[in-house]
Order: sequence, then structure tokens, then C-alpha cells
Amino acid sequence: MELNLDITEEPKVKLKEEVLYDTLIIGGGPAGLNTALYAKRKGLNAGIITERLGGQVMDTSTVENYLGYESMTGEGLVNKFIGHVQNLQVPILKEVQVEKLDKDGDIHQVHLKNGDIYQGRTLVLATGSKPRKLGIPGEKEFSGKGVAYCAICDGPFFEGLDVVIAGGGNTAVESAIDLAKIAARVDLVHRSQLRADQVLIDQLKNYKNIHIHLETQMEEIMGEAMVTGIKVLDRKTGEKKIMNTNGIFVEIGYLPNSDVFKDYIKTNDRKEIIVDDYGRTNVDGVFAAGDITTIPYKQIITSAGDGAKVALAVNDYLNTHAKIEAPQKVVAK
Repeated sequence: MELNLDITEEPKVKLKEEVLYDTLIIGGGPAGLNTALYAKRKGLNAGIITERLGGQVMDTSTVENYLGYESMTGEGLVNKFIGHVQNLQVPILKEVQVEKLDKDGDIHQVHLKNGDIYQGRTLVLATGSKPRKLGIPGEKEFSGKGVAYCAICDGPFFEGLDVVIAGGGNTAVESAIDLAKIAARVDLVHRSQLRADQVLIDQLKNYKNIHIHLETQMEEIMGEAMVTGIKVLDRKTGEKKIMNTNGIFVEIGYLPNSDVFKDYIKTNDRKEIIVDDYGRTNVDGVFAAGDITTIPYKQIITSAGDGAKVALAVNDYLNTHAKIEAPQKVVAK
């Protein structure tokens, strides 16, 4: 059945403070959305709280490795996900920020920065990750002035200009290919060797305006009002030089969005939430799914699959725990 829903509309089913949900899902990317889908199909009363509906996939130009879709824009794929979840009447509270997690007896509470408090018998943390920074001089100063972290978002501003891509993984190579279609020149700079899938590396050869610089360390971003170039170190020869460019796209990976949970949930040295095979954290009744966790591979399909697994684990957990009645009133602490 085709879903014909306008995802820009506010959900008809609202999340309510006075309701004790079987599970509250924090995060609206593939992991969070699929958790909600599977939870709802199990008959659980589930709700989603998210700052950005769709997550990182909204910044992906083309998805060609999601089973069932040979090629689709990231936004198009997310729209399919959201439409499916909305069709099941899952309440979604979007564009809000979580301030902290708390517990009142056996009831988990989600405190928002606007003062609202929502309650769940269980929680699923699925807030994904954010772009990693280079941490070099000039990066902060020229952010938004030639330094960008999303090729699909900011690429059109550099049509006909020269750009640099920092990174050597799938995202960096995909960004180089995307930008090569509109930019005059694309320099792909990486401090070691390319780590992208071979099928993507092979595609680089199709673009004569892509120039690859391996074993090259970016040391400083230079400019005046806008970026004019970067200072790099050739790690093979020790030679330093300046590469002229109009823009720099930093594509070197992501950091888990776990800071708000760090005092409540155990994380590793990479700030990933530590989970077992069922997505269980060190706090009873709190689960985590997707890129925010210690799962080894961070892909759209693995995040979605992780959400399904965690939803099933939540259902098993609730089946073995006594039913908790909601308090009549939520009181902020």
C-alpha cells in the first residue's frame, strides 16, 4: 500500500505529559523510527522525541545501498520512513532538546529544555551522531565562511569554484563525486590512505576535476573575509605548501550525540553508549540503538536493523516486568 502523507504537517497524535508510555524513543533517525515501528506493531504505546526528524540521512544526497531501493535521495528515503511511522499513529514531538534523564521509582522521565517532562516504562536512546571537527587553526573562524560539514547542504554555494574535501572514507569520497559535478576543481585531501568502498574509489576516475592528495595533513585554514586556502604537510616528504581553494568540506566522520546522557548512562572512550547484544545499557529499562552505540558499523540499514532489534528487546523486557501505573501528575525536579 502506498503511503500518501504530508510529513511536514504536525502529527495528529500528540505526545502527552500525563501519559506513561511503554517506551519513549529519543531520536528521529532510522534507528529511532524503526524502533517505533516495531514497538507499535508489538502493541506497545510508543512515542518519539527528537531534535531533528530524519537525522543525518537528511544530509545524504543519494542512497544506493539500502535494500529494495536501487537509488534514492536521503530525504526521499527518510520521507518513506516517517510516512510509515506516521501511518501507525505514533506521536512524534520534534524540534525539541532533551535537558536530562531522570527516574522516579520505576518510571523513567525525559526532561526537555522547555520544562516539559515525559514518562516511559522504558527509554530507547537513538540520537545518532554529529560531524567530527578537524581541530586546526582557522576552522572555527571560517565556519560558515567557506568551511562546511555537509556537501549536500552547502555544495550549491560553490558552483564553478574550487573546493577541498577533508577525509578518506565513504562520506568524503561521495562528497567529492557530488561536488565534482558542479565545482571547477575538487581536491580530496587525506592524511593516510583511502578507506572508502572500492566501488566508490573506482568512480573517482570518472571525474577529471578530482585531484587526490594522500598522506597529506591539513594544518591550517587560511583566509580573509572568506576561505582562500589551506596549509598542508606532505607526510612523505615533509614539505609544506599552500593549496588555494574557495571552500573546505570536512568529512572525517562523526561523534555520538551522547553528551546529555553521559551522567546517566555508561559510555566508552569514544562517547558511544555501551550496549549488550540486545541494546541494553547499564541502567535497567534504558536501551540504545544506532550510531550512538558501540555497534561496529554505522550505516543506514544497520541503524534501522538495530532499532528493530531493540524494540523486540524492549517488548521482552516489558513482558517480564510488572505493569506500572502512571502517576497522576508529573512534577519537575
